[in-house]
Amino acid sequence: MTADEHVDIPVAGRPPLRVRLDSAAPFGWWPAVCIALVAFIDRVEFNLMAGALPVIQRELGFGDTAGGAIASAAAVAGIILLIPAGRLADRGRRTWILAAVVGVWSLLTLGSGLVTTYAMLFTVRVMLGGAGLLYNPAGSSLLADYFPGSSRARAFALERFGYFAGPAGGVIAGGALAGLYGWRTMFFLVAVPGIVIALLCLTLREPARGTGDRIELLRTGEVPAAPEHVTPRGSTLREMRGLLTIRTLRAIVIGLSTLFFGLGGLMFWLPTFYARTFGLSSGAASAIAGSVGLVGMIAGALVSARLGDRWSHRRVTLGAIGLMIGALSLAASVAVPLLPVQLFFLGVANFGIMLAIPALTAAVADVVPAARRGLGFALSQFVVSLAGAFGPLLVGAASEATGSLRVAYALLAVPLVLGALLTLRGRSSLETDRRAALSALS
Repeated sequence: MTADEHVDIPVAGRPPLRVRLDSAAPFGWWPAVCIALVAFIDRVEFNLMAGALPVIQRELGFGDTAGGAIASAAAVAGIILLIPAGRLADRGRRTWILAAVVGVWSLLTLGSGLVTTYAMLFTVRVMLGGAGLLYNPAGSSLLADYFPGSSRARAFALERFGYFAGPAGGVIAGGALAGLYGWRTMFFLVAVPGIVIALLCLTLREPARGTGDRIELLRTGEVPAAPEHVTPRGSTLREMRGLLTIRTLRAIVIGLSTLFFGLGGLMFWLPTFYARTFGLSSGAASAIAGSVGLVGMIAGALVSARLGDRWSHRRVTLGAIGLMIGALSLAASVAVPLLPVQLFFLGVANFGIMLAIPALTAAVADVVPAARRGLGFALSQFVVSLAGAFGPLLVGAASEATGSLRVAYALLAVPLVLGALLTLRGRSSLETDRRAALSALS
């Protein structure tokens, strides 16, 4: 079979879709755009409070440790549900899962604007965090089926850009909307696009699991197995242990979790750091930090989309290089006392991180068998998010103990650099693990 031939792709509940084998996006680019919108609105809703935090603190009367505890507890709530969400993504209809999850987020965002005490705010935001990460296993598994291996980095660059641009968007929106309309109205306004995106998820087709891998095998002249849904068997714990025997996945998970322990705390408190250090208003600090970060992310996503597929056999190396750029630049961005220099390094840091993450996410899709990708992505997100969840609380507590956010940030330099070095260990096993994942279909 030649690359320019057409094949019929099975989809749930609809007639088969006829596609060209040489197409980078057999289903079109809309699935990647839609899932990127899901990732974006998730992070926007989760990070709205960071942009408006000083205003909310004054009205409800709580300190930095309590503020950091909200973000950490919300992240932990989402982490607890990740593994069950991964199992569900390997068994259920993933497009429906996405629509349901985004709808729940939006309702909880509305509820955030109705609270009157810290306890109520804590409860609602923790519930939102519980729902927040549930889209990831289903969405990432879908992208691996929509796109063959040679074009996955472009698809994941869109999704990861949405995910990492979301915090910047949330911080900017939080600071601006809270300043213009009040922080309660801020939550009401942002819930509306969430409802729209939930409805858009219902337009997606549900491909058979392993579709992207089968297309890749057909391109190379190999004959894949007939598409069918294989339900994973065995206990969740046994499946997770099996996934952790994949050397490339293990290296990526360990490296990213170490890095995100530092990154989570730094990004949550960054607007407050600028407000306190340079006397900026919360709205100005949020806008500056978010805008500079967004510019760096756009550049990083564009480069990653191009190089991640061109260097598909060196995705882990590309990811480790990007993480090191990001780690060193983030450390420099808070070490130098001049605002313009800090902003320059912040932009470079976001470039490096966005250069790395799509390539590493595509590498995870490459090395995990299609029937277990939902759980594979859930496990990866579980460990990384668990590490990142404690960053805001650590920085908040260290800030109160030392009286300086700058000193608190200095504690984060070690895990940032160490995470980049640990990720690099997966480069030697990428091809072996990729072939093993494909062999399950051939």
